[in-house]
Amino acid sequence: MLLLLLALGLGLGLGQGGADPGPELSAALRGPPAAEVSAAFLSLTLDASLASAPQYIALLGNHKLRTLAKGLSPGFLRFGGTNTDFLIFDPTKDSTLEERELWELQGNQDICEVRSTPFVLEEQLLIQWPIQEKLILEEQYWKKHNTTTITRSTLDILYNFANCSEFQLVFGLNVLLRKSNSQWDSSNAQLLLDYCASQKYNMSWELGNEPNSFRKKSGIYIDGFQLGQDFVHLRHLLSNYSFYRNSKLYGPDVGQPWKKTQKLLRSFLKSGGKVIDSVTWHHYYVNGRTATRKDFLSPEVLDTFITAINNVFQIVDGTVPGKKVWLGETSSAYGGGAPRLSNTYVAGFMWLDKLGLSAKLGIDVVMRQVFFGAGTYHLVDQNFEPLPDYWLSLLYKKLVGTKVLHVGLKGADQKKLRVYLHCTNNHHPKYKEGDVTLFVLNLYNVTKRLQLPYYLSNKHIDEYLLLPHGKDNIFSRSIQLNGHVLRMVDDKTLPTLNEKPLSPGSMLGLPAFSYGFYVIKNAKATACI
Repeated sequence: MLLLLLALGLGLGLGQGGADPGPELSAALRGPPAAEVSAAFLSLTLDASLASAPQYIALLGNHKLRTLAKGLSPGFLRFGGTNTDFLIFDPTKDSTLEERELWELQGNQDICEVRSTPFVLEEQLLIQWPIQEKLILEEQYWKKHNTTTITRSTLDILYNFANCSEFQLVFGLNVLLRKSNSQWDSSNAQLLLDYCASQKYNMSWELGNEPNSFRKKSGIYIDGFQLGQDFVHLRHLLSNYSFYRNSKLYGPDVGQPWKKTQKLLRSFLKSGGKVIDSVTWHHYYVNGRTATRKDFLSPEVLDTFITAINNVFQIVDGTVPGKKVWLGETSSAYGGGAPRLSNTYVAGFMWLDKLGLSAKLGIDVVMRQVFFGAGTYHLVDQNFEPLPDYWLSLLYKKLVGTKVLHVGLKGADQKKLRVYLHCTNNHHPKYKEGDVTLFVLNLYNVTKRLQLPYYLSNKHIDEYLLLPHGKDNIFSRSIQLNGHVLRMVDDKTLPTLNEKPLSPGSMLGLPAFSYGFYVIKNAKATACI
């Protein structure tokens, strides 16, 4: 494989004379890519807690929320989480007033016509939401969860939101319904499958959430072998439906891969690993209730993710080699996120680095917790306003392709100046095959510079530099791209993500504690052609 040395220097458009040449990057632009991920690599979740009071599902009728979701398509939309195992489907129960109003509003329309929830209804739900959010977070903290009944309208609205936002819905079924012999009681799941099949809802499936913590949440213990057999049971059940005979099944959605969880995962995969399409696990860096600014900017904290990935792959490769591995739920901090951190610019370091490492180390899909819902780790807040991580995700989707390239760094601490290189997204109208996208995170407290070597000095580069906006600096909930604050044009229109063209030979730069993307045009990377 022919290696091209890219001596890229990070600067702020300053002249090159006498400037520090900056760290050097080495990149393999010839031969096959180092790795390749799913086209749905960056995917989303909706937490099942949104249905713990089913009327709040009606918030998914907001047309601004749908516009924001569609901006991040294509992808998977996972409806799961702790409350998955406390939901009971009742096909005979009446829908809530809020669900009925929304579904009747949409019922006589083109199913994907963007319609808003009735204003009065939406206003009422948003006024009540802070109280509901507090209850959800208290449930998580005290690990006391109430069983909730969901209706046909809950499924209708959820599927409609996913389908019309161009996402594939992945629905988590309740695994804590058990028979006297400890086997899974699938009768309620069968009622739900009957209804979804009757509506021809094209969905994928999960069974349970974080089985390693069932005993803490419910007092029920299910070992890995039994859980594997439960998945085999579900696969057989799906095969009874012509509509779901070939549908996808993912699991087991274990939590952090500590020793006991590793044992459970290994046992599960030996018992039921052959019937799942991808192995799913969850990752968070820190506890949202105790996390600090230092945690969010710590290279050591970011690197703990590498160990976790290696632990999971070691188990998968030893039991079901070749099986795809997904991050089925992930964000910065567990417990709903870290207030004033997970919903600000500084959260982007954890998020962007996780995307870079996941693709580099072989994770096929990353599902971000959560698109909209309780806590502070959401991409869109309770007022339907996109937060910095939303805009970062949107840029990633637009610029970063599925093929991962080898990249190295010398002349700087690779833990504090973190670099990733992909082929540019070949669906972007401004770019062509052979272009590459570099994204960089600067954890230094000073500007870092890189510059292109002489043999690439004739290449044009498009800069997409993301910086915080406002007096709160890295704790801002507002973000700017190349000096322009990112805001929706209106409820149905996302802003244009404009590049800053840099002339050949220009220095590139990242200020202290910042991140950005650089598209190197006409790089002629054969791995990308």
